[in-house]
Amino acid sequence: MTVSLEQLHRCHFGVDLGAARTRVYVKGAGLVVDEPSVAAVNTRTGALIAVGELAERMTGRTPGYIRVVRPVSGGTVVDIDMAQRMLSHLLDDKLRRTLRRKPRLRAAACVPHDADPLAQRAATETLIGLGARRVELVDTLIAAAVGCGLPVEQPEATMILVCGAATTQVAVLSMGAIVTAERIPVGGDAIDDAIVQHLRHQHELMLPSQSVRPLQLALSGNGLTTQGPESTEIHGRDVATGLARSVHVQTSAVREAIHTPLTAVLDGLGKVLRNCPPDLVADLADRGIMMVGGSALLPGLDQMLRTATGMPVHIAERPDTCAVRGLGEMLEGKIEPMRLDPLAE
Repeated sequence: MTVSLEQLHRCHFGVDLGAARTRVYVKGAGLVVDEPSVAAVNTRTGALIAVGELAERMTGRTPGYIRVVRPVSGGTVVDIDMAQRMLSHLLDDKLRRTLRRKPRLRAAACVPHDADPLAQRAATETLIGLGARRVELVDTLIAAAVGCGLPVEQPEATMILVCGAATTQVAVLSMGAIVTAERIPVGGDAIDDAIVQHLRHQHELMLPSQSVRPLQLALSGNGLTTQGPESTEIHGRDVATGLARSVHVQTSAVREAIHTPLTAVLDGLGKVLRNCPPDLVADLADRGIMMVGGSALLPGLDQMLRTATGMPVHIAERPDTCAVRGLGEMLEGKIEPMRLDPLAE
């Protein structure tokens, strides 16, 4: 792990700053914040107008002097000041006062695998702005594996696939550490964009920004699987006339459109398996792959991975909150490390 469990047990709260959503876990109180990582700011005065759900609803509906920003991209804070202001407003006044009363406030944050020093510094500075005196960084892959109940501390292989909005991370874990991992710059946003481009080029239809994500707004039921409906009706704006129009879209064509970004995920998965020791790959043949993250719920993705790898594929319960729940379990001291006592001479 990035830090020891003892150090994490001393932390008072943990933050999972994702490209799509921000989640905050407070020791003793549980998950207190689960909101979109969005803020709306007045460019004339610099005042913050809204954060979270309300700010996300403003996307594409604001006048010119109001700008909707996302201070986190790909799990990395790209605007420290805005991220601090967003987090401060997402935490209510009572909770902020409670945290600030701590004599030496400690915080923990999830960071993507192989995050560079600049990205780590940005996450640290963001939480220091909330009053934290010390910040511990935890690999998102480790936190997500703990949150979905994988035995990461045991000497046996477990494979996890974290499907985020901007990136997909895949890793093989054993004895509390990452054996081999890969970060793929393809996530739920790339899949949504592939559907938008398909509708624009094939049907001359533009979808409203709020109708692009999540995918179930564009496809009903299990539309991305062969057992789903053959077609579905989608409402949008005509590219030529600008008027509202609805079209019937074949789900088979949509499956073809998203195949390209999903191929990159399969390539990254194959690379991790090729770099993994044979003994651990043998363990994975029985245990399979655990999928977490909000984009893990994409209909048909688990079946596609099952077909490509020949291994069992499972979707975690509440896959979108696995990372912050795992971080919370480590903060609460619910995870016991495996003891490796040296042999007596």
